[in-house]
Amino acid sequence: MSGQTQLFTFEHDAGRLELLIRIVYWILIGIVLWIYGIITGICLIIQWIHILILGRRNESLSNFVKGYLEYYVHVIGYVYFMTDKRPDILPVPVKIYEEL
Repeated sequence: MSGQTQLFTFEHDAGRLELLIRIVYWILIGIVLWIYGIITGICLIIQWIHILILGRRNESLSNFVKGYLEYYVHVIGYVYFMTDKRPDILPVPVKIYEEL
């Protein structure tokens, strides 16, 4: 898989100005995560009912929850001071892979 970058790597240098900008980003990312999380919670409840009644998962609901998890992992490195590279505030498609 080409074009992969490891999300959580140590970066020695950090920008002081970025610390101030990060506060605004935290607020915006927090709002997006909060709204996205509420909708995701509703999707999880609907998915639970869907599985209970039909005995299978709904792909659209699963993809929505997957998108939330991918967004969360995408922004968490910035939120927890791992990098100064700013993520997009709104969710963008990202893929997360586990190395076996």
